[in-house]
Amino acid sequence: MVHAGFNSQQNAVAVIPARYSSTRLPGKPLLEIAGKPLIVWVAEQARSASTISRTIVATDDTRIADAASAAAFDVVMTRADHKTGTDRIAEVAHNLRAEIIVNAQGDEPLIDPDTIDRVVNALLEDSTAQMATTYEPMADAADVLNPSVVKVAFGEDFYATNFSRNPIPFPSHAVDKYGSIEAALRQEPALLSNFKKHTGLYAYRRQFLLEFTRWPQSENERKESLEQLRALDRGVKIKVVEAASLSIGVDTLEDLESVRALVERHETATGAIGQP
Repeated sequence: MVHAGFNSQQNAVAVIPARYSSTRLPGKPLLEIAGKPLIVWVAEQARSASTISRTIVATDDTRIADAASAAAFDVVMTRADHKTGTDRIAEVAHNLRAEIIVNAQGDEPLIDPDTIDRVVNALLEDSTAQMATTYEPMADAADVLNPSVVKVAFGEDFYATNFSRNPIPFPSHAVDKYGSIEAALRQEPALLSNFKKHTGLYAYRRQFLLEFTRWPQSENERKESLEQLRALDRGVKIKVVEAASLSIGVDTLEDLESVRALVERHETATGAIGQP
């Protein structure tokens, strides 16, 4: 197990924040999918990205650390009092000399390595952006109204203009016409294409990440409980790129069973364990 002191020159390093406690799925990082802990699936997917030179699991729990170490991944033991995963990866990034730090969510075991490459390349190709993140097309009208599904809006330059738990951009003309957004989405299904689902993969320039986590919360961040608004409110350019494929975040037992079923079907079809 590696605890600290990474100093090698690397371009992009993936850091996966992981904690044991979870309201809906206690011990979530260690739940097994096809015989491997969920956290190992995430780490393997991150390691498979061509832009990632190193993959590190950041945790305050020895059980998670042991599972990651047993799968030959680097581990950094972090403080237990971090409020967010971003704060946890910033602690790790402090001792790294990488140009770009990727925050890979510890509950997305099927994250596409190509999606990780896209978010890293977005920063490599745009020197004015300090952050990059990803979106997926909105597939279900119910998600537009679900505050747990974060939406992102961006301009023609693919810089984020807003993040919200509310429907953005709001289809005011259609709502005026049909009386409610629910009715508008029913009557004009094409409206769904105007909404983009924000997914929680981020790439940061290392120096910016360290600065960002020292800033106080912004008013919009407090209202929406979305820390990326802290950056947007300060005028930070956030590049938004489309995910290479859809992913499944494991937040509930139903999500876990969906992932297990996908993996099982893939194994049956190919005879090997891997991403569907």
